[in-house]
Amino acid sequence: MRRDFKRSLSIAGHRTSLSLEPEFWQALQQAADRRNTSVSALVAEIDTSRGERNLSSAARVWLLAELQGLLRGR
Repeated sequence: MRRDFKRSLSIAGHRTSLSLEPEFWQALQQAADRRNTSVSALVAEIDTSRGERNLSSAARVWLLAELQGLLRGR
């Protein structure tokens, strides 16, 4: 059974941690690569629009929406 991996990131001038399954870390890195940005910068973008969700959930939901957009050919 795979475990979540917690990583520390700097976003908006402060350190925070994000706990995601390895598959989500890989998808987040791929999304950052497609945008020619860092994972930290992408997570900072996700953080600004997450509303009441915790950051880990917001990252998963953002990745789902990104995948759905890619599948629709946006």
